[in-house]
Amino acid sequence: MIAGHAHQKHTEGGDFRQATYRALRQGLMETESVLLEPYYAFTLEVPERQLGRAMTDLERLSAALEPPQIEEGRAILKGSAPVTTLHGYQKEVTAYTQGSGRLHCALKGYYPCHNTETVLERTGYSPEEDLENPAGSVFCAHGAGFLVPWDEVKAHMHVKDSAGWDKKYAALLPEKRDSVPKMRRQKQEAELFLGTEEVDRILERTFQANKRDKTMPRKGIYRRGAAAVNNRSVSGNVRPIPPQEEYLLVDGYNIIFAWKELANIAKVSIDGARGRLLDILCDYQALRECRLIVVFDAYRVQGHVTETLEYHNIHVVYTGEAETADCYIERFAHENSKKYRIVVATSDGLEQIIIRGQNCGLLSARELWEEIERQRSRLREEYLNAPKEKGSRYYLLDGFEIEGEE
Repeated sequence: MIAGHAHQKHTEGGDFRQATYRALRQGLMETESVLLEPYYAFTLEVPERQLGRAMTDLERLSAALEPPQIEEGRAILKGSAPVTTLHGYQKEVTAYTQGSGRLHCALKGYYPCHNTETVLERTGYSPEEDLENPAGSVFCAHGAGFLVPWDEVKAHMHVKDSAGWDKKYAALLPEKRDSVPKMRRQKQEAELFLGTEEVDRILERTFQANKRDKTMPRKGIYRRGAAAVNNRSVSGNVRPIPPQEEYLLVDGYNIIFAWKELANIAKVSIDGARGRLLDILCDYQALRECRLIVVFDAYRVQGHVTETLEYHNIHVVYTGEAETADCYIERFAHENSKKYRIVVATSDGLEQIIIRGQNCGLLSARELWEEIERQRSRLREEYLNAPKEKGSRYYLLDGFEIEGEE
């Protein structure tokens, strides 16, 4: 409030208070508001081997991190994160550290919201439709009051010139175009570019869209039920939806220690168990014809970067320093779940929950072994039951007759 005076007849108690409320709302309408939310300052302590998992989780929770510290086999992470995302994370820390991780939180203050657009869409708040908190002003003329919208108030102000208001405050205000809300500005611009002829064409297309020339025969064959959808021929402008390419991601060490055969080999040689697993998966990939990626942890190798190798017909990934196989698989699933059909093979319970959250398929270690055995059995049956063609190879005893048969 920069000026004002009372009138014995037209001024009532609370008028200046109401004018102050409306002036504040008008100021908010003329600028851009920043939505704030409470933040925690946290300290997270986990075993050193869980550092990669912890950093990945905190990044997912929109946390700002300081460089990690390593002390006597334990990793210490400090930073800040929104209260809404960090709420309940202590349970996850307890789960993947088997109770050895600790999370300490303290209220840090209010900072810009990490998902402002999502919050605004969910609330659906429109300041111009908030009748309990109006931004317009009430002016008096000829003994009667009338409402003036907030973006037209300055044209009706009585003190603009005499008080030097423009010179003192104009530099602090945005341009006139920016003072109009985005929704209203888009509406005005759309109205400028829509002429009567274009409106007529739009209406004609709208009302005539579902009409058909009845003298022309119908195209295609109509069948009811799901079978009709699967069996109908694709013609005209209708294009078939291409099938998604399938990826199978295998948590290498998790599978090795879950399969009894490989676990016994690993007691003697972990390299031998790793090689045996890769050979089994090579045979399986040849039967399934999918893209198969085996991921092994290398996060404890100092200075190691993520390494990708080709092993016959499959891909082998050794993770970088401070990155576990779980972290690699979660990131791959998050970035590619919409483009490809992804299936993850692991028996890690917490990892399975996260993968399900990315809408990916899931195979436990036991289910993967059963699937491999099922594919092997199918291959044996197809080979044994296949008729021998002329010129095909014969083996010993194939030409001998069994006694009592011709």
